[in-house]
Amino acid sequence: MKIIECVPNFSEGANEETLAAIAAEINSVDGVKLLHQDSGVAANRTVFTYIGEAGAVFEATFKAIKVAAERIDMREQKGEHPRIGACDVCPFVPISGISMSELVEKVTAFAANISNELDLPVFLYEESAASDSRRNLAHHRVGDYEQLQKRIYNSKWLPDFGKFNVRSGGIVMGARNFLVAYNINLNTSDAKIAQEIAYDLRELGRPIGNKNGKTVYQAGQLKKVKAIGWYIEDFHVAQVSINLTDYGTTSLYDVFETTKQLAKQYGVKVTGSELIGLVPKAALVQTGLLYAPNELLNEQEIIRLAVKKLGLSNLLPFEPNLRILEYVMNA
Repeated sequence: MKIIECVPNFSEGANEETLAAIAAEINSVDGVKLLHQDSGVAANRTVFTYIGEAGAVFEATFKAIKVAAERIDMREQKGEHPRIGACDVCPFVPISGISMSELVEKVTAFAANISNELDLPVFLYEESAASDSRRNLAHHRVGDYEQLQKRIYNSKWLPDFGKFNVRSGGIVMGARNFLVAYNINLNTSDAKIAQEIAYDLRELGRPIGNKNGKTVYQAGQLKKVKAIGWYIEDFHVAQVSINLTDYGTTSLYDVFETTKQLAKQYGVKVTGSELIGLVPKAALVQTGLLYAPNELLNEQEIIRLAVKKLGLSNLLPFEPNLRILEYVMNA
């Protein structure tokens, strides 16, 4: 059986009726299990995580995006999180019985179908991208929804399928490996400081000029890390918001400890962190072992240590049984 995961991000974090309607569509498909739902009011964004047989997951995703397109009007949508559409980004992850190349083919066919059926522009990214310049999600979000129509109509950033939809915006879609969404909390409300730390931290680095019409960057400290800084009204803190695209290359430990060092340079402190959605068990085990390399601990003790050292319960309680992918899948 071909098992895949889907982690669509919808540009709605407060309207419970809309979120319930999306969840109901996902749950209506046999062979799909909704594992987690993570909403942020200030970000105005909700991340759903579900898993199942490939055909069933694509069916559930189609139904969820259709409801979102009907209920979310991007002309009125506001929030802290960058976005270009009602369903802003929709990644698919191979779990078992399916190769990345096969999943790329299926995602491309699905993207063409959803564009045609729902009259939406779809931009392919990560492993599904037609070129290296289109792999990075951030490139698709330049200017957010507000600049999307102009970018498309001026042929600066054409969708792979479809044309601009004024109500729903566009969707970034693709096959990718596991990504860990991770926010680090600072003892300040200054989003500018968080952004400065993000520049120093992330692989892309800091913009330092312009050459031949293109922005020039000075590389940051950590590989496979994307980051921005923002202020989250929900918790009254500034955060460095991070996507770890390969936690095997750069661990949660590496990101957290490097951010602590950078924060000192800007006169602030790290107070804790939070994970968005589900996290692979290996990411926390890896971190726990780095904090206690010479101690003989069992799996649960290692994970508890990682949770404590990263301050994952700083804002809301972190419950491993509800937040670790393997535990939820086996429940």
